[in-house]
Amino acid sequence: MNVLIIGGGGFIGSRLATEWLQQQPQSKGKITLVDREFPDKITKNPGFKCVEGDFSDPTIITPLLIKKPDLIFHLAAVVSGEAEKNFDLGMRVNLHGSLHLLEKCRELAYCPKIVFASSCGIFGGDVNQVLTEETAPKPKSSYGTQKAIVDLLMNDFSRRGFVDARCLRLPTITVRPGKPNAATSSFLSSIIREPLNGQPTSYPVAPSSPFWILSPKQVVRNFIHAAQLPAKTIGEDRTINLPGITVTVQEMIDSLEQVTHKGITELISYQPDAFLQSIVLTWPPNFDTKKADALGFTADKNTIEIITNYIQEENIQVPEK
Repeated sequence: MNVLIIGGGGFIGSRLATEWLQQQPQSKGKITLVDREFPDKITKNPGFKCVEGDFSDPTIITPLLIKKPDLIFHLAAVVSGEAEKNFDLGMRVNLHGSLHLLEKCRELAYCPKIVFASSCGIFGGDVNQVLTEETAPKPKSSYGTQKAIVDLLMNDFSRRGFVDARCLRLPTITVRPGKPNAATSSFLSSIIREPLNGQPTSYPVAPSSPFWILSPKQVVRNFIHAAQLPAKTIGEDRTINLPGITVTVQEMIDSLEQVTHKGITELISYQPDAFLQSIVLTWPPNFDTKKADALGFTADKNTIEIITNYIQEENIQVPEK
């Protein structure tokens, strides 16, 4: 099986590539990654072919699709905060890049399997409601709107037999390693990551604000699971709200204390930010994931597990009191 991972240089894409190769060693040399840049551990791995470039550039993605990869993981995106501040960039990458991908697959007429990284940011409105796959998207951001449009396109192209898509609506992924990015949800990783590195950080919303979250470990597991599901088990609606857990900012901070020690949270402060609040507080935190559960998708048990796994995976030495 030939595999193409769009956004393969990102922290999820690179983990996905590594995990896929471990589980499918026969795929060595048949996994192509495209992104603007890659970590050394990926470029030095002989199991991968790395292509540097912007996937929304037809001269980059078209030659890769002409090779007719059997399976495409589409993770590339201009993240939420950046897409809100730079409308043209968000539209070019998140919408038009994805549309070109679908149109080229249709033109080549070979119906690849596509696992698309959608987002729970497609929802908005009443944050107190419990959401299901039947809940109508009402995004309150350009990023959410772009993702919602691509969900609809993936459904229709699948209905027509042009592609075999499965759209995973991701919760906020935490804890992300590395430096903060332009995502409006970045603080949900920073309040764990930075204190563990002995650095101060802040969060922009009230500590009682709840969010729907999932760990990198679980999201990679769910992407691979989605790729292995038969289309008939998913049904006509190819959108799936991934399982997650609902936690408040304060609960995350309290869990960090439990895993480490009380003094570590002195590095965390509340600094309100109206721009970030205008986006993240429109994201509903409560989901009914019966469809995903029945299909075998999984979530983390709690924030203690998420933080503990992050410390172990990143080999972090917890700062002393």
